Amino acid sequence: IAEATRLGRTGELRRLYAKGMTLLAGMAWTDELDFERSLVLRTDRVIVDAGKGWTVRLEQIYASTLAIVQPLVATIVLRPSQGGAQAPVTRDFGRRDGVSRDLSESPLRLEPDLSGVSDGAYQLVVELSDGSRALGTATRPIVVRRGLDATLSRLEQAATRAPESVRADILYPIDRIRLVNAGALPLAQFAAVRDLADAEALADAVSAGTNPFDGRTGDFKRHYLLESAGEIMPFRLYVPKAYTASKSWPLVIAVHGLGANENSWFDGYQAQLQQLAEQYGMLVAAPLGYRTDGWYGWPVAINRNDPEAVRAIQRSEDDVLHVLSLMKQLYKVDNSRVYLMGHSMGAIGTWFLAPKYPDEFAALGLISGIGDPNSLARIKDIPEFVVHGDADATVNVGNSRRMVAAAKALGMDVTYVEVAGGGHVDVAAPNLPAMFEFFSKRSRR
Repeated sequence: IAEATRLGRTGELRRLYAKGMTLLAGMAWTDELDFERSLVLRTDRVIVDAGKGWTVRLEQIYASTLAIVQPLVATIVLRPSQGGAQAPVTRDFGRRDGVSRDLSESPLRLEPDLSGVSDGAYQLVVELSDGSRALGTATRPIVVRRGLDATLSRLEQAATRAPESVRADILYPIDRIRLVNAGALPLAQFAAVRDLADAEALADAVSAGTNPFDGRTGDFKRHYLLESAGEIMPFRLYVPKAYTASKSWPLVIAVHGLGANENSWFDGYQAQLQQLAEQYGMLVAAPLGYRTDGWYGWPVAINRNDPEAVRAIQRSEDDVLHVLSLMKQLYKVDNSRVYLMGHSMGAIGTWFLAPKYPDEFAALGLISGIGDPNSLARIKDIPEFVVHGDADATVNVGNSRRMVAAAKALGMDVTYVEVAGGGHVDVAAPNLPAMFEFFSKRSRR
């Protein structure tokens, strides 16, 4: 891998990563598996209007070691995403004979007819054989939506008439579809059906002359344009039912772990966040952090010689700060009671961002994280609530122990909960109530 990286051999890198992951899983790497892992279905649209033409190409992303001496046969079907290979066939597109044995040089072009296919999530499946043996399968997840192009056009028109504060909320699915179709984001990170429906409901409300967010409380999402990325970012928030702008309210910024998103704090952790926000009368906002692996600016996680990786972590940091700023614009926030909390990558981000912006936060909540003890002098007046399991196989408990020891040496206000036998994830939910109780008693001096 190191040699292929040095020489810029992208195809070989893909093959070696596939081989490495297979070997790590305890499986044998065979010529047949080498061929199957080389297959890919490519298209310029994975969110597809059922009434429009659609083109897909079956290609190989590297030259396989499998010797193939007979022409190939392709069988093409469409299945629902749920159920995998056992799901019933939604549509059988038949078979193609005489398929090239070198799909990198001569891709197989397909034009599946999706007319009449119901809206929903599907898998396009292409199975290859040489007539006597199955050689491999390529799949492409897609979302089918009838009238998609007309819907997007209506949303664009509605956004031009909407108040500026609501435009990004209406345009969000259009921006996400652009990124997903371009391959900049995986389809799994965009809830196409739900987000399109939400945007349409907002457009209808604006057309009726109302701002759907005025006076809204409870659990919902907002969006804004992150100018450094040229992308619309989502964030999820909770507004207590008793909220009024006649007084100032505490604010919790919650940053998620690796591979999670802005929904994770709300939908996971035994769904406690909304209840705790209501109980303690706190606003809560959870940013995406630009990408699910954005690291919130932490430079240790990336190759600093890679300009794109550097841009990504900076945008992740920018996203958190923009959400904090937006919450202060949208709501009456008590600047002396702003709290930052995170789990795993989020805890790493919390220990990175707080020393960089020490005047922003009144207390920190950190679960299963890593930090730099040398940075604590810049936040010695910021209380910390730290949680870690001593059996954490993902982030060793020694990282939190070192941070807590350094904090105590500085005379910091720190509460440390080390869970005997606790893992990386299971320690989080049981300690959230105590963390909010800790926050409720701290304010910035």
